[in-house]
Amino acid sequence: MPFNLTTPKSAIVRKIKLIVACHQPNYLSWLGIFHKLKSADVFVVLDVVQFPRGTSFVNRNRIKTPNGQLWLTVPVKKKGLGLQSIYEVEIDNTHNWRKKHLWSLVHSYKRAPYFYDYIEYLEKIYENEWTKLIALNLELLNKISEWLGIGTKIICSQELFKETKETIPTGSDLIIQICKSLGAETYLSGAGGKKYIDIEKFKVQGIKVKYNSLVLKAYPQLWGDFIPNLSIIDLLFNCGKKGVERIFT
Repeated sequence: MPFNLTTPKSAIVRKIKLIVACHQPNYLSWLGIFHKLKSADVFVVLDVVQFPRGTSFVNRNRIKTPNGQLWLTVPVKKKGLGLQSIYEVEIDNTHNWRKKHLWSLVHSYKRAPYFYDYIEYLEKIYENEWTKLIALNLELLNKISEWLGIGTKIICSQELFKETKETIPTGSDLIIQICKSLGAETYLSGAGGKKYIDIEKFKVQGIKVKYNSLVLKAYPQLWGDFIPNLSIIDLLFNCGKKGVERIFT
């Protein structure tokens, strides 16, 4: 059954004290996204929002190399397309980005303790000529969640609005509409949400707002001093699933 605003709430998710979290679909997301995902009952991928016009984690993230941090960027088609929603964005495969990303991961992490636990899957990822950025990001989000044993339900905001003819709201109004459509009691925001969430609007709708807090502990890395907030793949290669669990506790 597709998820949309006309679907009975009971057919989507259980309603009792439901905690919903939302976030844009980042490429090879950092640890904080998975911590928020683990802390929620339902995680909504915000693919109906506008693809950022400047730099963004939606199509890039950082890893650590022998020469310091490196941005891995998935090239996307922008020219002549105007404003795009994230679910519309296509990858520009005229660039040989897949070979570059895989080579960078192998070169940077082949000495890491858990490298061979994850590289086979990533090799398959980069063998595939992806068309849509959202498809690539969702595949990675779901697979890494599986590796971490996170069973939170993941749905896309596009599915929630699939059958509505109304204009999709923005900002706090969008999050509130998502929470209402799912019957959520609590919205779980990242700490950065304090800067832009209109808390009064949530109070009017009877939706609690909770801020997810993650104290990032330093963990063993290759190549010198610790660099925080890299792609979670850095932590997985270096410390494996148990290393993630130690930081989550």
